[in-house]
Amino acid sequence: MTTSDLARRPDPDNGAGARGARATSSAGEAREAPARPSLGNKEAAPVLVKLPAPASVRLSQLAWVLSLAVSAVAVVYLFIIREQQLPEIIGVIEAVDAERADATYDTAADIVYWSVFGALVALWLVQVTLLVSFSNRRPNMRWWLLGTALFQGAVFLACRELVALGDRGIPLTRVLLLALGLAVVGLLFSTLPAALRWTARQHDVARSLGAGSGL
Repeated sequence: MTTSDLARRPDPDNGAGARGARATSSAGEAREAPARPSLGNKEAAPVLVKLPAPASVRLSQLAWVLSLAVSAVAVVYLFIIREQQLPEIIGVIEAVDAERADATYDTAADIVYWSVFGALVALWLVQVTLLVSFSNRRPNMRWWLLGTALFQGAVFLACRELVALGDRGIPLTRVLLLALGLAVVGLLFSTLPAALRWTARQHDVARSLGAGSGL
């Protein structure tokens, strides 16, 4: 056997050492590999839910609904007593200027009556719209409701002085005053801290159950 044959002959010690090095490297890589993340008990994704409104919000809505119902009764009653109230309205106008023709007083009485009646109907429709918007947590609805409450007070004064006259006008005045009081109570309930937080939150968010359950 020549020297060149010995050089080409594989060294068994070198082969064993290479296999040992590869085994050690593989074992080290296996130990350094990160652990597989767990598929269970993961944080659930937020979802929109429908939670009950606070008690202050429900009381506010109840007061406004009652106010709208009472206002509707007042509007119907005012329409029923129209013919009986026109002479009373004419008397108020004649006290201001008694030198006009009768037709002028009749026309003026109709204008006064229908102006007050139309204001009550328009106010009722606007308040219904605002109540729905408040229930949907639209921003700045309290300011609009405050404005309608002030306007409702002005309409009440105008109706009391110009339309709700005589014996039939007394029940109308009381009904309108009750509606105004309920609207103010509803507005006060809506300004309580729990109601303010409910509106500012706009949406109810909760963690869905079972979203992070493992396989």
